[in-house]
Amino acid sequence: MKSVVVHAPNKYSVEETPKPKPPPGGLLVKVSACGLCGSDLRTLQWGHRKVNLPWIIGHEICGVIVETGRDYQGPWQIGQKICIGPLAYCSLCEFCKKGQYEYCLNYEEIGQKWPGGLAEFIAIPQECVSLGNILPLPEGLDVTLGTLVEPLSSCINSHEKGGGTSDKDIVVFGAGPLGCLHTGLARANGAKRITVIDRNPPRLHAALELGADEVIDNSTPNYKDSLQVITKGNGADLVILAAPSPDAFRQALQVAKRGGVILLFAGFPQELATFNADINLIHYQALHVIGTTIFAPTHYQKALRLISSKKIPFEKIIIRFLLSDFESGARLALERKIVKAVFLT
Repeated sequence: MKSVVVHAPNKYSVEETPKPKPPPGGLLVKVSACGLCGSDLRTLQWGHRKVNLPWIIGHEICGVIVETGRDYQGPWQIGQKICIGPLAYCSLCEFCKKGQYEYCLNYEEIGQKWPGGLAEFIAIPQECVSLGNILPLPEGLDVTLGTLVEPLSSCINSHEKGGGTSDKDIVVFGAGPLGCLHTGLARANGAKRITVIDRNPPRLHAALELGADEVIDNSTPNYKDSLQVITKGNGADLVILAAPSPDAFRQALQVAKRGGVILLFAGFPQELATFNADINLIHYQALHVIGTTIFAPTHYQKALRLISSKKIPFEKIIIRFLLSDFESGARLALERKIVKAVFLT
């Protein structure tokens, strides 16, 4: 089968690899579509602390069940179309026992522990069947939209932890895939005003299509003045950092209003993760800085319902490629010339 194999940072290709067999208690799935996530892009460029190269990446997956493994006891049948959340929770830690799966201390993930979905077939382990997130793809829902369920789930978790977005003045740093998902989600949930900051005109245009009221190019010298005008000098109720940029974090501290919330959503490459910032702004402005990652099954279910409702035009940010054209699609994504690449098999 064809698979995307990452051999080293900036060294990857589409190759022939052995077709997997259905694992005991698990599933073999013919991949229909797999999205390219921001963490995938970081793995392509810098590697990943949880990924031992060479490796098949990809965790935003939709597909069709073609085989079940020995002793399989799950509810899914051969021929069913499914969305596959990549996480398997441990069910044993203090958080899982309280139902707070988004805080699981020992979760494992497809694309990290198990080979990923940027391939023609993927083996879904028993752990992901019994402890993870698998949902039927609703009839008529495009598989490319189905690949957005996983990243949108994390956005939903983040917004919930930040107190929601209804009637709030919101600033989003970053108009990449996740910045656009945050924007669409905030708009669907009643944000008062959404301002998106980036320096990439096509991505800023995409943010407008997803519901931003204003966009600001932060490569211009007076962009901070523009932001102050938009927020009427008071700052934003909620600031979402959807870009792995130390400078963006420092700016977020200045943009948030007194008592405001900053959602630290972006994962930083290790070499950028330690930097100087004015902590006094957090202290004296009484800011709440909240980090979130992954999601619980309830978030995954909410995400699929929202995408299925067609309430948000997420299709506007997707560019489709064949898996065989992975290198072309990945290059455009890495160069920020497109918003969201999804690969079809």
